[in-house]
Amino acid sequence: MGEQFHVLPAALRTLLEPPPGLDIDFSSPAGAPALVAADSVSWQIFANPIALFIGGVAAVLLELAEPAVRSGVWDHSNFRRDPVTRLRRTGFAALVTVYAPRAEAQRMIAQVVRMHDRVTGITPEGAPYHANDPHLLRWVHATALWGFAEAYHRYVTPLTDAQKDSAFAEGREAARLYGVKIPPNNWAEWERLLEEMTPSLEDSAVLGEFLELMDNAPILPGWTRPLQRLLVRAAVDMVPAPVRHFSALEARGLSRSQARLVRGLGRSAGIVPLPSLPPAQARKRMGA
Repeated sequence: MGEQFHVLPAALRTLLEPPPGLDIDFSSPAGAPALVAADSVSWQIFANPIALFIGGVAAVLLELAEPAVRSGVWDHSNFRRDPVTRLRRTGFAALVTVYAPRAEAQRMIAQVVRMHDRVTGITPEGAPYHANDPHLLRWVHATALWGFAEAYHRYVTPLTDAQKDSAFAEGREAARLYGVKIPPNNWAEWERLLEEMTPSLEDSAVLGEFLELMDNAPILPGWTRPLQRLLVRAAVDMVPAPVRHFSALEARGLSRSQARLVRGLGRSAGIVPLPSLPPAQARKRMGA
């Protein structure tokens, strides 16, 4: 595993690189502010690819446990056919929201909203859904912020309660641009939302299918696939009940030694400079 520590930045670089068709210049114009301030907790969290990967997988598990979100994602996206491209596009959209000049972020979010406006359908249980339903948008937004912050807290550097609150507060402007009417403003509001949503969350074969995709899709180079699977297990390990106890997740998780290894990977990823990627480009734009 020592060799994987040494080459980790190169293996993870693809998780932060722009996917085809989304090449945005994060380095200019000089001084152009983002939706989130350069001295924010979010700029710290989103610069770490380990936190982004683990947090993103954990967030999707919570999202897929909600029947309407699950139907929208599984029936209207190319997740099953091309999970790598979908992950890269979703991850890059998060980076744009945090680091890109405000005008670029607004343009991208407006494009996503227009695309989601066409995503409608009926769940297998017969309930209608619409991707731009503010209730569903609130859940997706909140789970994403929770996932990234919790993964950073567990596997990179512990966050204070105030920093956790800031992670949610800093996401409010983007949330409203996406159509979220009442985004959680702090960690306590996230916990109340989780409690509110728990009765509607359910087990599904889709959760197992998603984890199989995350284990085996060529997200990282083939020789680092054991590392990829370890990061997926780390995501499962941090998922809160009741989803953590669903059948597809129960047998997964981390031992203490594996958790220590993931923390070592997270910390090492945070200290390696990646000057060509969005976080570093954005800091250059802001003179940070």
